[in-house]
Amino acid sequence: MGGNQILKTRMAESGFTQAELAEAVNADLRAAGYEGTVSDRTVRNWLTGKTRWPHHRQRAALEVLFNCPATELGFTTQEDRTPTAPPGGVHSPVSDTARTILPTVAVPSLGPRQRVGLGDVQRLSAKFALVIADDHRYGGKLTIEVQAAALAGEALALQARGTASQRVRAALYGCAASFTSSAMWAAIDGRRFDTAQRHFDRAANLAALSGDSTIQFRIWSHAGSLYRHMARPVDALAANDVARRLPVARRDPLFASLGHARHAAIHGLTGDAGAVRQAVGHAQNALLQVDPDEQRPVWITAFYDQAELENLAVAAHLALGDYEGAEARAHRSLALLRPEMRRTRAITTARLARAQLGQGDLEPAVATAMSISADPTGQHPRVTGMLHDFGNALSLTARSSPHARTWDQYIHDGRRNPQ
Repeated sequence: MGGNQILKTRMAESGFTQAELAEAVNADLRAAGYEGTVSDRTVRNWLTGKTRWPHHRQRAALEVLFNCPATELGFTTQEDRTPTAPPGGVHSPVSDTARTILPTVAVPSLGPRQRVGLGDVQRLSAKFALVIADDHRYGGKLTIEVQAAALAGEALALQARGTASQRVRAALYGCAASFTSSAMWAAIDGRRFDTAQRHFDRAANLAALSGDSTIQFRIWSHAGSLYRHMARPVDALAANDVARRLPVARRDPLFASLGHARHAAIHGLTGDAGAVRQAVGHAQNALLQVDPDEQRPVWITAFYDQAELENLAVAAHLALGDYEGAEARAHRSLALLRPEMRRTRAITTARLARAQLGQGDLEPAVATAMSISADPTGQHPRVTGMLHDFGNALSLTARSSPHARTWDQYIHDGRRNPQ
């Protein structure tokens, strides 16, 4: 085969498209104080072999992103292209093992190493807050996934190029893990499950290095959601149990409540109504004990509250076929949702329509489904999937009814041709 097959394979394993890799490298370059000039064409030249040895700054960024020397990404210098025997033929399996486990590498010296402090961590966290805000408005977008992954690259670039205290290094690993977890969630939300699994593997390693049970909770809780959306409830329960056993879930009732609420949604898939009721009850009791003045990460305070608890309960009751219970919970969630939670409002409204349809209330069900705007939130992959399922269920329930015809006309005139 021609071209750089090693780089192509590593990109596939990491979930990078050409555009995503270009953006991630540019983010690393900008973090190091350089202009980000890598484009799709640059990456294509790497893959085709037209560029066999990238610029040293680009190589350093690639080494941070892929956690290995550039020579292990299929790049070769002119000297490397002349076959020679390795001196002594010595190879260290220990170094290979460490490289597999640890997401940091020694990068080429680029001059004096800068001092990295908590101010740098705070700067990254401020950027992260903007990604979180976009996620809750729209969710599932590839651009959100790329932005989050690029921020993780910035955090790791600071690790590699700067000197820092142990506390700051742990915080940078935590940032990288948190950003990667956001990329994972965007992939889950966008139904890109293979990519989400790759983000999870990387995020779990980074979180372990941070020693922060808060970010470990987020990652394992996301893993539970990933497996729930993949209809793998046994794996979902196991992953969510890891999150629920972490110190932060025992210490902070907000984390405990989220863990129980997500467990309820998973139990819905197993058909265990008793377990759903128990988990929702535990989630509610824990939420009532939350101190609202306690300092917490933005990623949990930005979305988890009574409205989200109700929304997860809706998912559980729908999975059980308890449409009356699902409708009641959906109305409560919609009444409590914060205005900026556009994506969640669209998802909850779609669930409400399905709950109404399940009770045979065709007219309100169709009206509810049609109330979801065909703007970016209405085009969210989860929403469009739910509305497709709604249309199928409506057709099976009352194919020749005027309500079914109204829905079909709406889909044809409205959602396929949004203004």
